[in-house]
Amino acid sequence: MVKKTSKTVFCCQACGYQTPKWMGKCPDCGEWQSFIEEIKAVKPDQGTIRSLSFPQTQPVPIDSVKLEQEDRLLTGISEFDRVLGGGLVSGTLILIGGDPGIGKSTLMLQALNGLAGARRKVLYVSGEESIRQIRIRSQRLTATGSDLLVVSENDIDSILLMADSVQPDVMVIDSIQTMFSPDLTSAPGSVTQVRESAMRLMLLAKRTGIPIFLVGHVTKDGAIAGPRLLEHMVDTVLYFEGDRDHVFRILRAVKNRFGPTNEIGVFEMRENGLNQVANPSAVFLAERPENTPGSAVTASMEGTRPILVELQALASSTSFGNPRRTILGIDHNRVALLVAVMEKKLGMHLMGHDIFINVAGGVKIDEPAVDMGIVSAVASSFLDRSILKGTIIFGEVGLTGEVRAIGHVETRIAEAKKMGFTRCLIPKSNLKRMEKMKGIEITGVKTISQAMEELF
Repeated sequence: MVKKTSKTVFCCQACGYQTPKWMGKCPDCGEWQSFIEEIKAVKPDQGTIRSLSFPQTQPVPIDSVKLEQEDRLLTGISEFDRVLGGGLVSGTLILIGGDPGIGKSTLMLQALNGLAGARRKVLYVSGEESIRQIRIRSQRLTATGSDLLVVSENDIDSILLMADSVQPDVMVIDSIQTMFSPDLTSAPGSVTQVRESAMRLMLLAKRTGIPIFLVGHVTKDGAIAGPRLLEHMVDTVLYFEGDRDHVFRILRAVKNRFGPTNEIGVFEMRENGLNQVANPSAVFLAERPENTPGSAVTASMEGTRPILVELQALASSTSFGNPRRTILGIDHNRVALLVAVMEKKLGMHLMGHDIFINVAGGVKIDEPAVDMGIVSAVASSFLDRSILKGTIIFGEVGLTGEVRAIGHVETRIAEAKKMGFTRCLIPKSNLKRMEKMKGIEITGVKTISQAMEELF
């Protein structure tokens, strides 16, 4: 009788859940048809575990750890450095995800070229392109520095040996889904391979102090492909947002251990690569129509930066039993809540109207401070009255129709003043606590009914 030497398990490719039998639906994440049979990984011996562990094995008092003032590495792209929290920290592991063709590889090549221009040795590891293809793309981006080293490799063991021999200052893995370990029998891109490759690269970054970028693909739902554990392992998670049909790209930090979260950087895609947009508010408001019903301007805080955006609303009578609600760039449930408040507190019969709302420029905002802007835009379209030119509105709206206080009011007003706005509608509770500002008229409101009287 032949003894079976290896065991197989079925592993969910969405979350990493394992089961001895195949299942149609994952009980952990709810994904359908996501289980793939894999050979169970062999448990490493104690020698292997010791070789992967950190040199320091004894706990020490936290106040005895010496801190050295280290300057962050600057990529030369100020928008990128802003999202990272002021530059690259030594030994950090950064995961950047986005839709195919959004510009992840382009941004990585441009960032490495900026570092190479500052006499930093950088290594670009591609598992999807040959070095000739990388050279063709780098010529278009004018990224041809001698300190920019490129290699086409998928074996994670070879990459680790290469990093020890080359000793680069910064390293990019494009993409983590193409990396594989020969010790595992599962295919590249599987949960086991992605998790193992990311773990080895994390240990390399912490051991050597090399900042490492991991480029990751996203699923149809917009999440980074692979287990959620991958996002917990890294220090920073960046998402590249935007439509490939539009020129603007937004780089957003959703996790950052060394800087603020929800910080964004705005880029414009051109023939020579990604160009940074220094003043996003001016870009998003450049084509704003004047004296047009259904248009309102509000201020949204993206990390530490205020962004002025235009909210466009269209309320038209419906010929169907159920009115449509088409929302782009804002939470659909939040808009439904605000429409219900408007019906109850303002007496606007919106149930018989289709409502369409769009954030101009393709920006996605998720902040309660823009509630008043949404209410004002919908009311402007419903009443067919335009908001006075030079007016900006922000504030949170409660279920009883009250306008609640928000944060960073002075920062938002300063940005609006810089962009030429002359009138600002804010919560009255904020007006009591803030200092007087010259050059702009500030009006405080307590309810949405009072806001409608001031606007219309």
